[in-house]
Amino acid sequence: MPIWTFEPGHTAAEFCVRHMMVTWVRGHFKDIHGSLEFDPDNPATLSMAVKIAAEKLWTGEPQRDDHLRSADFLDVANHPTITFQSKKAERVGASNYQVTGDLTIRGLTRSAALDFHFLGQWRTPYNEARVTRVGFTGTTRLDRHDFGVSWNASMENAGLVVGSEVLITVDVEAILESELRPLLERVSGS
Repeated sequence: MPIWTFEPGHTAAEFCVRHMMVTWVRGHFKDIHGSLEFDPDNPATLSMAVKIAAEKLWTGEPQRDDHLRSADFLDVANHPTITFQSKKAERVGASNYQVTGDLTIRGLTRSAALDFHFLGQWRTPYNEARVTRVGFTGTTRLDRHDFGVSWNASMENAGLVVGSEVLITVDVEAILESELRPLLERVSGS
């Protein structure tokens, strides 16, 4: 089965959580590494392994980012990595998959299901770095309390500062590993 390596510059995860009962706060992770086993010519199955550098989260507000990195939320000093390892992927449409696996946040591992959509395959159209790429997008919802991310503050009328449900969107661009290796060797001069 072909192996595809995530291209971190074009791979990202976004999280979205209710704030103050009236709006949504969004944040992003950009330092995402991983791999897919997937054959676009025979797309019956796929598997993936993902590693996210938790300390590199970004919401656009440095003070909030520091709080999210603290022990109140992700505790990145003790748990610098968020991981996902697929255990099962079921094709549920021509380009759609239900991917179930182990998600680890703050050292706690729980089962998570991701609705994953294959966007296509293409060759890079420029310079000598002509490599084959695939793209996917996926979504899931999780309860942050399942992972020990439970800080909150009460508001009047039984309101809470931070919602429990986290909406996650993942965008993956991956390069065919067999074409990536020679490219990296050329760049490094090996």
